Amino acid sequence: MAETLKIVIPMAGWGTRMRPHTYSKPKPLVSVAGKSTLEHLLDMFASVPSPQNTEYVFIVGPYLGEGQIPAFVTEKYPNMKAHFVVQREMKGQSHALYLAREYLHGPMVMCFSDTLMDADFSLLADERADCVAWVMPVPDPRRFGVAEVGADGWVTRFIEKPQTLENNLVVVGCYYFKRAESLLAAIDEQMARGVTLKNEFFLTDAISIMIEQGARTRTEAIRTWLDTGTIDATLDTNRTLLEKAGTHTSTQVDRYTGTQV
Repeated sequence: MAETLKIVIPMAGWGTRMRPHTYSKPKPLVSVAGKSTLEHLLDMFASVPSPQNTEYVFIVGPYLGEGQIPAFVTEKYPNMKAHFVVQREMKGQSHALYLAREYLHGPMVMCFSDTLMDADFSLLADERADCVAWVMPVPDPRRFGVAEVGADGWVTRFIEKPQTLENNLVVVGCYYFKRAESLLAAIDEQMARGVTLKNEFFLTDAISIMIEQGARTRTEAIRTWLDTGTIDATLDTNRTLLEKAGTHTSTQVDRYTGTQV
């Protein structure tokens, strides 16, 4: 991958589902299995094609995140090329990326801060799709967002909280975009159309606009998906990571706690 890869991590939420732990620190800095969630997440990107040619964009909140996240990253990762953007109004995922647009050029990975998975990002070195959405089959997808795949193997649309069990390919909250500029153009269109859910601009709607405009979008299945978005999910993830560290094997094939998109 000749161009610099941008890894974007939105983390501007208030962390209300993790209180009281988030009264004094932002959710990504809450400890899980001996390390912060953010450290586990950054470890996940060790397999990107050219780590030395990678930049990170952290989209933080105006309360605790604005001060603590930059200080933490600077201290823990002094050699990381990182940018920090503050999202002062919680207008959704697409809005967060819109605010970071000055840093988003060329290939880009976006992953929500409470999503941990076993993805192999080395495949991006030869990726030809315009967009890749990481997915995991689950028994009951009705609480999540799912990807609808056509007969040709390309995603035709995303569906939020489907009413049936027919499609169980849940989108776990991590995406690759061959050209960040294409996503930003779709976000502009999304905002112009006013496509929101509960007054927030959701990323899946922007990707659906990309698909309308001809973007080839595919899925990439994973086998392990862990969530740190709620206290119960974090406790489950903590237990799973400790078990994995104790056995040095990846046996948690069917375990998931779920991150809504």
